Amino acid sequence: MVVNPKSGVSKLNKDDVIDIFMGRNRQLSPGISAVPLDLPATSAEREAFYLRLTGKSMSQITAYWARLHFTGRASPPALVLSQENAIQRVIDDRGALAYVSRSQITAQVKVVFELNEK
Repeated sequence: MVVNPKSGVSKLNKDDVIDIFMGRNRQLSPGISAVPLDLPATSAEREAFYLRLTGKSMSQITAYWARLHFTGRASPPALVLSQENAIQRVIDDRGALAYVSRSQITAQVKVVFELNEK
C-alpha cells in the first residue's frame, strides 16, 4: 500500500486498509480525505489484493459494493487503468492510496502497509 509522502501517514495496519477500501472510513489523516484506488476488475492484482485483505472473492466484493452503492451509504474506490496510473495518481493527489506490486514502487511514493502473501 502506497501513499503520497505529503499525506501525513507513516503507517497503516490491515484494519485501516480494510476500512478505507471497504468504504467504512474515508479519512487518511486529519484534514485529508482518503482516495482509495482500484485496479480494473479483470486484473489479477485486484483479485489477489481483496482475497488476501478480506478473504472475499471478487464476486463477493462486487455484491458488497452494489448493496452499499444502492443505499447511497458509500462509493467504491476510484478506478485506475494500471499500476502505473495508480502510482501517478498517488504522486499527484496527497489523499490517494493504492495497492501496487513492489516492482512498481518509486521513490516518489511511501509504503505504509505490506500485504503478505498467504
